Amino acid sequence: MKFRELSIEGAFEITPQQHGDPRGMFMEWYRFDRLAEVVGHPLNLAQANLSVSQRGVVRGLHYADVPRGQAKYLTCVRGALLDVIVDLRVGSPTFGRWEGVRLDDVDRRAVYIPEGMGHGFCALSDDATLSYLCSETYHPAGEHSVHPLDPGLGIEWPADVPLLSARDEAAPSVADAAASGLLPDYAACVEFTRSLRVE
Repeated sequence: MKFRELSIEGAFEITPQQHGDPRGMFMEWYRFDRLAEVVGHPLNLAQANLSVSQRGVVRGLHYADVPRGQAKYLTCVRGALLDVIVDLRVGSPTFGRWEGVRLDDVDRRAVYIPEGMGHGFCALSDDATLSYLCSETYHPAGEHSVHPLDPGLGIEWPADVPLLSARDEAAPSVADAAASGLLPDYAACVEFTRSLRVE
């Protein structure tokens, strides 16, 4: 299992080692100890989600209030998708930066996204199936979104006509969310992450 920090502080791409033979394949797609060693604290597993999307569907960009927040560990178990992480932490050196990672059922990479980040993805195949582990349960009052097609972000979604939910279609731009005080604060996110460390 190899970890590579992305250009956004605290976000990682994880490449598992696959063991195959004529019977099939085996791998470890998540190891709490290896992840804790890399990110500096254990991931509290509170909820697991599964999302199935048709080609061209864009879901996100979703994020949660910090403190509480919601870190995610994601992998694609069927098909392929472009997973996108956006730094929405006001005051962060990489605020507004996005990075995309292809997740599929061939390389079977995973992505770790810490609290305070925006997350979304675009299905590259029909029935693209994303499995994700979450550090907190869904908390509607603390959940928010920004528009995935916000020109201020300039995300290059690999879909001619992205298919969005009504919720995502109505989401504000990053600038409007920031002006309304809805985005996470970088210093608060750093302090929250520090509080998760086991001394």
